[in-house]
Amino acid sequence: MSLMTTTQGFRIAPAPVTLEGYGVKLVPLQQDHAASLELAATDGKLWQIRVTSVPEPGAASGYISEALAGQHEGHMLPFAVIEQGSGNIIGTTRYHDIAHPVARLEIGYTWYAKHWQRTHVNTASKLLLLRHAFEVLGARVTGWRTDNFNFASQRAIERLGARKDGVLRNHALRRDGSVRDTVMYSLLAGEWPEVEKHLEYQLKLRHAD
Repeated sequence: MSLMTTTQGFRIAPAPVTLEGYGVKLVPLQQDHAASLELAATDGKLWQIRVTSVPEPGAASGYISEALAGQHEGHMLPFAVIEQGSGNIIGTTRYHDIAHPVARLEIGYTWYAKHWQRTHVNTASKLLLLRHAFEVLGARVTGWRTDNFNFASQRAIERLGARKDGVLRNHALRRDGSVRDTVMYSLLAGEWPEVEKHLEYQLKLRHAD
């Protein structure tokens, strides 16, 4: 007797799109964003942070090229993050590790200029990305991964309502050549409606402040 396996792919294949709302705008990442990304990274000298992969001065073009190569290969979809009030590019984020047969993707490679950290920007961006993933693309699960020593990132992911799946030991190289453990999180499609209400509530509280 043969075993049969079934998969359920995305309703719509992930493709470049502009997402907008809550004071931010996510636009498809392009090479002409390189100078603006480098300027954003200077706010806080983000490339010096050991547990992130923010491009150092002069490296943004290569960083974007790698992201666009992943987009061409079908496993990434990168965005530039624009703050609507100023119109400035203040960071970047992307879908990655897109697994088409099982309708799974991860959200990551996210960083913002220091001035915009701990503001509404991350919550707004994640709300837009999650809503598009679950309600338009038909994703069955979204995931996140972060360095075991990136405690700020872990707290930010947990505030979104994601569940911690576990830790992959001795999993990946950091930029300094050391080997990190990777903390994995996920959110299932069935959990999204309640998380959506939670994120909208958080944004209303910030707006009230």
